[in-house]
Amino acid sequence: MNKHVHREITPLSQDDSFLVFDRVKSHFDFPIHFHPEYELNFIWNGKGVRRIVGDSMEEIDNIELVLVGPNLEHGWQTHNCKSDKIYEITIQFHNDLFDEKLLSRRIFKSIKELLQRSNRGVLFSSKTAKDLKTRILSLSKIDNMDYFMELLSILQDLATSRNQVQLSTYSSSMNDVFENSDRIKTVYDYIHQNFGRKITLAEISELVNMSPVTFNRFIKKRTGRTFIEYTNETRISYASRWLIESNMNIAEISYKCGFNNIANFNRIFKKIKKCTPSEFKEEFEGIKKVL
Repeated sequence: MNKHVHREITPLSQDDSFLVFDRVKSHFDFPIHFHPEYELNFIWNGKGVRRIVGDSMEEIDNIELVLVGPNLEHGWQTHNCKSDKIYEITIQFHNDLFDEKLLSRRIFKSIKELLQRSNRGVLFSSKTAKDLKTRILSLSKIDNMDYFMELLSILQDLATSRNQVQLSTYSSSMNDVFENSDRIKTVYDYIHQNFGRKITLAEISELVNMSPVTFNRFIKKRTGRTFIEYTNETRISYASRWLIESNMNIAEISYKCGFNNIANFNRIFKKIKKCTPSEFKEEFEGIKKVL
């Protein structure tokens, strides 16, 4: 695994269907990353931004719309963009939201093929992006089942749109490394169930029948992170969604995420998210969660 590629732990829980990030920003600073969720990314007023998907690297025009499949490396960089008001809407949904039985129905044939193509990243035409702009911009204002139906309708329109371009010459290189490991799944589940308290290296090593030294090598190879780094990223992921969705203050969130003091929480949050918890809350005011 490329050590420069960040394995993002998204705020999307197993009980959620979708997350929408709706924000205006002056620059991009999140590292190249991957995650097991699908991601539909819309950018407006972003001429000069550089898009990286798999082995594709291109400077974008003023508007673009891209679908990235599970575990495909991707990211956007400010590069030559001069705008200080870049409009970005990111929609993430689980890779098993539409199961194989559902997708095998004839009515879902186009969407199934689109999701398959997204394993190499799909760039939609500027005409398609412009045609869907109003509907995409309104997604964060729709609730519950109406949102699900609208997003399904958008996926169908994308699936049948013309002049699609597959971006990367290869599909995800991260899938086998991270996903196809029972031990990693055991570790993942355990950390998500216990992140609110101290989890020791000895404890987690025993869980997967490894010595602490062997386990640290194992998780570093599979995720590109040490055990402590991976655990902290999980905690910060939960902190991120609570900053957005709850009325808890920063100190309460810090404690609930398993940090023993707020200074340490602030330091680690800024290291991972490149901003303070307060700045993050302000930037992501437009997030919308759909259950």
